[in-house]
Amino acid sequence: MPPKVRITKKMVEDASIEIVRTRGHENLNVRSIAEYLGCSTQPVLYNFKTVDEIREAAYAVADAYHTDFIMPKETDEDPMLALGLNYVRFGHEEKNLFRFLFQTNKFGGMNVDALLSDPNLSGILTVMAEGLGCGISEAREMFLTFFCVAHGLASLLANNAMEYDEIQCRQMLENVFHGMIAAQKGKYENSGQQSVASSQ
Repeated sequence: MPPKVRITKKMVEDASIEIVRTRGHENLNVRSIAEYLGCSTQPVLYNFKTVDEIREAAYAVADAYHTDFIMPKETDEDPMLALGLNYVRFGHEEKNLFRFLFQTNKFGGMNVDALLSDPNLSGILTVMAEGLGCGISEAREMFLTFFCVAHGLASLLANNAMEYDEIQCRQMLENVFHGMIAAQKGKYENSGQQSVASSQ
């Protein structure tokens, strides 16, 4: 008689992510995980007390995957635009994971201030600050604008409300990107002129 396969916590998490990815978060439950792993529900609940704990663990894995997915590569000429385009592409390629992360009650309970203070965002803000040549606080403000546009595009794609056109998406993000740069330069120029005027 072959030995029983031990169902580990990681196996449950991996199964959960695959179920969300392929079938949607609505189908994530103890029974669907057990079916995926080819076991009874008992080993699944041995690792987690409730399905809510499983969802929390799956959310954390999906969130880390999303962060890794959207981060620019060292070879990207423009990290800021790469970041935005990767975010939009995630909504297109990982529709179910996107909806799980951003369109469920978990994200619904978060406001934008909580999102901006998320420790996972620090690496993204550093990339933005370097790309725009500004400080972290300015990058945080501009991230909000850029996030709203990229998130809007990704949401439309994740919900099949528009066709994915990378050229069109890139153009929209570039328009926002260059608009932010122009606005930032305008702030510095205006503050410089006011400083000169006040010193005269």
